[in-house]
Amino acid sequence: MILSDKEILAAIKAGEIVIEPYERKCLGTNSYDVHLGSTLATYDDPVLDAKKHNSITEHEIPEEGLVLYPNRLYLGVTQEYTETHATVPFLEGKSSVGRLGIDIHATAGKGDVGFCNHWTLEISVSMPVRVYPGMPIGQLIYFMVSGDIENYYNKKANAKYNSKTDKPVESMMWKNSF
Repeated sequence: MILSDKEILAAIKAGEIVIEPYERKCLGTNSYDVHLGSTLATYDDPVLDAKKHNSITEHEIPEEGLVLYPNRLYLGVTQEYTETHATVPFLEGKSSVGRLGIDIHATAGKGDVGFCNHWTLEISVSMPVRVYPGMPIGQLIYFMVSGDIENYYNKKANAKYNSKTDKPVESMMWKNSF
């Protein structure tokens, strides 16, 4: 079951959902709009290795925007820091963003209960497009959880994305055993 706007507001009041900065005008019928932060990152090497740490270079998006190009993965970040303590957050792209040919995540649209951070975006584009810091980029949708939770993300010893940051975070696949 997806939370309605009234249920999202109640969860914020109860401290079960935290959104900083929070703006009431960003609350939709059953979602909350998030915005593109001012930093993008790109991988340094043309071939990525799942067993190694792949370095990135950060790029500040200027006020006049930055053109993104196809066949390149960009890591972005939301302006908003979020915490979700009792529901499962899903990050989806806004339809107006999709209509510009922008995908904001390849596979990681679902968060975990206990996720407390800015969201890293896995951005790809189908044609050149200029993006701007602060532009609406996605929407958070919250799903109810059935049953008790044993393992909150922010309390997992092996959670790879718990370090609070407002910058894009590269893949930590290399920390897995395989």
